[in-house]
Amino acid sequence: MVRLDTNPPQSIPEELKDDIKLPTNLYSDEPPLETDFHREQIDLLIRLLKYWWQDRPDFYISGNLTVYYNEQQLKKRDFRGPDIFVVLGTEKKNRRSWAIWEEGGKYPNVVIELLSSSTATVDKGKKKDLYQDVWRVPEYYWFHPETLEFAGFHLVDGQYEAIIPTNSGWLWSEQLELHLGIHEQQLRWFSADGVLMSLPEEVERQQTEQERQRAEQERQEKEQAIYARDQERQEKERLQAFLRAQGIDPDQLPE
Repeated sequence: MVRLDTNPPQSIPEELKDDIKLPTNLYSDEPPLETDFHREQIDLLIRLLKYWWQDRPDFYISGNLTVYYNEQQLKKRDFRGPDIFVVLGTEKKNRRSWAIWEEGGKYPNVVIELLSSSTATVDKGKKKDLYQDVWRVPEYYWFHPETLEFAGFHLVDGQYEAIIPTNSGWLWSEQLELHLGIHEQQLRWFSADGVLMSLPEEVERQQTEQERQRAEQERQEKEQAIYARDQERQEKERLQAFLRAQGIDPDQLPE
């Protein structure tokens, strides 16, 4: 019989704390997210695209999730955890990680990294080289949630070239057929014709506001109609009073 220890867990002795490393993220090799801005930005872009493409079955988007790409199919070597990545032409389902050999050899079509003071050098250097030379990611973007630095690149003859911004400062993604741009200090998706992609709660608020405005317009139109009828009645009463003052019975006048 196995004896279960019912005593409460003991705290880690002070002299051992420096030697014990607890995992910070079970499903990514990346360091912990540095700020609320980074976490909220990742969540925002993922939720937006999932909602926009809710009826599309052939894509996968995730964030801070480990991508394994070792040629010998080893998960102890050759892995990275992009802040956000999108894969097209794959099954839309939840995953604990993305192992290239388990996904038909597919690498991400789009990768987005969020810059910080501690990661910017790697994101602009080693990671950019990895995505260009090894993963062959067609499009790579980076964005700093605090300074709002924003840039994008696409593969041209095996080398990354900068994506030219539109007049609005947006970057066009040929892979996703969407724009990426800054809106209210956050990176957002825009449709091909420039419509800001909204979250479900934003859509609900917009619909509520439209209904409120429609109700307000109907109320004003009713008030205007009542006011017009009152003005017409008052004018009629003034005319009748004038006619009576002239000795004319307005009721005897032809219609």
